[in-house]
Amino acid sequence: MGWDPAALPDQSGKIMVVTGGNRGIGYFAGEQLAGAGARVILACRNPENAEAATRAIRARVPGADVATMILDTSDLGSVHSAAEQLLALDRLDVLIENAGTVHPPRRRTLTADGNELVLATNVLGHFALAALTMPALRRTPGSRVVTLGSMATRLINPHLDDLQLERGYTAWRAYAQSKVAMQVFGFELDRRLTAAGADVSALVAHPGYAIGGRSPGIRGVNEPSRAKRFRDNLQAAFAQGKDDGAWPIVRAAIDPDAAGSSYWGPRFLNFGEPTQQTPTRVSLDPDAGSRLFEAAERYTRLTFPV
Repeated sequence: MGWDPAALPDQSGKIMVVTGGNRGIGYFAGEQLAGAGARVILACRNPENAEAATRAIRARVPGADVATMILDTSDLGSVHSAAEQLLALDRLDVLIENAGTVHPPRRRTLTADGNELVLATNVLGHFALAALTMPALRRTPGSRVVTLGSMATRLINPHLDDLQLERGYTAWRAYAQSKVAMQVFGFELDRRLTAAGADVSALVAHPGYAIGGRSPGIRGVNEPSRAKRFRDNLQAAFAQGKDDGAWPIVRAAIDPDAAGSSYWGPRFLNFGEPTQQTPTRVSLDPDAGSRLFEAAERYTRLTFPV
């Protein structure tokens, strides 16, 4: 079956949450899902940025049903508060776990919960959010969790026995290892959902090399300088805009033929139409998945309900 990102299947009546939906990949995924008729909730840390994204979607998608909620994935208290709001919904069809930091601090930094900042923001907050909203997902037939990986997972030898990077921190390792962890989480989550007989699927997607200077200019959402436009357009042969980078995430979220544990990304790795791909070996390792879940439960002080 062919897939046309410009002609998505109707999603009317469905509720979809995009974490970090005020900018970048998250914004464009939200815009595309709203264009397909879904009710989209942008779960964002900054209320002003969230409101700007909401205005942009409504301006670009006539009749869009879009709302916002506050969520800081680096703060477990904020995650619990957001989850309570999502549990009050009648249904929760798709949870897209997109929020994250792509520019980690140069020095290892801890959150108020005592976790390394990049791990907390990119991984632990999403682990907790999926755990806490699982009742809403399980009562919604055919619901999905989509976690975001990265091409960076192919460029690092991860040390998942040192998730907090206590034995050696660099900004690059913090980012890349967090993306490996998110892929491991997504595939392990689907294994556990399948074993539990849940009508919920977990899928993993990555946006390729998607950059702001090749993305549409949108007030309050994406406003690259002329210099950035120039620099990013020099990379046109192997990069794409973040609007195109959202395509694999959206396909993982709503393609009726996309199965649990499938992995989606641009056809040519960096860019191209969204296709099913093969993840790194460690991403699929059940032992790595089990160890990640054990560590994440310890760091978040939660027991995952599947």
